[in-house]
Amino acid sequence: MDSLNLPGLAEIEAAARRLAGRAVVTPLLESPALNARLGGRILLKPETLQRTGSFKFRGAYNRLSQLDEARRSAGVVAYSSGNHAQGVAAAAQLLGLPATIVMPSDAPRIKVANTQGYGAEVVSYERGTEDRKAIAEAIAAERGATIVPPYDDPDIIAGQGTCGLEICQQAEALGLHLDAILVCCGGGGLTAGTGTAARALSPETEVYTVEPAGWDDTARSLAAGQRLANEAPPTSFCDALLAKEPGVLTFDINRRVAAGGFAVSDDEVAEAIRYAFTTLKLVVEPGGAVSLAALLAGRFDARDRCVAITLSGGNIDPELMARLLAEA
Repeated sequence: MDSLNLPGLAEIEAAARRLAGRAVVTPLLESPALNARLGGRILLKPETLQRTGSFKFRGAYNRLSQLDEARRSAGVVAYSSGNHAQGVAAAAQLLGLPATIVMPSDAPRIKVANTQGYGAEVVSYERGTEDRKAIAEAIAAERGATIVPPYDDPDIIAGQGTCGLEICQQAEALGLHLDAILVCCGGGGLTAGTGTAARALSPETEVYTVEPAGWDDTARSLAAGQRLANEAPPTSFCDALLAKEPGVLTFDINRRVAAGGFAVSDDEVAEAIRYAFTTLKLVVEPGGAVSLAALLAGRFDARDRCVAITLSGGNIDPELMARLLAEA
């Protein structure tokens, strides 16, 4: 790591070694139908097939596996709307650690149930009126537990970077040069890790963030050159990506490795979820479908280009999926 404690390729490669045999090396998929529709070559990284159904397991396991015995016995505390929650809970279960997760009361039921299924204690809070970080810090202080933040942590970022490492290596194995990578973005950890890997292994590849409309704090921050918060953002069903502002570490990395960002509406995301299900035969949650939505909606022109996109999670409530399919 450099003087600012930012992870580099060496830390990402070390994370990949820790994750070997634990995380799934998800494939890089291609759809002739999607290629024909967009006029380019689109490579899909389906982290929907990852352990716990999202990329978040990568960072969580990399962080927890490095705790010493004293910290392991005291357990961990995390705060998340669901995917980081499941990642931490599953990693803790594998490593034999107690885990407590602070989750919003409106979190998708499937994410709450899965988190509890991995043996974690779930503490609920009200998203609009309570501070999840403060609640987690109070629990950690009382129990002597370790806080595991969702994205603003060097080990979390390095773990998420293994997704980008695999994208670059898999594209190279196919003999392909990536013109761009589109990354689903909330707090910016997956973008930071993926961008760091791409900068080292495929420096001509441009990395872009994709966020829900009104929650595009990273895109606006990149354009402004400074961290900006979302002021009175609209409601969105992309629960996994609703960060109020970029992380300190993640933005410091992303301002160096990301070329810019895009925003997509919930309607565009809904169409992407339907397309993934009916054409790609993949189940993708709203937050995991924003990069696909950006392509389908024409936010990014993929004609005559080779583009990789992350499908970052597949933990969607069955009722929501049924409703979206019925609305087609």
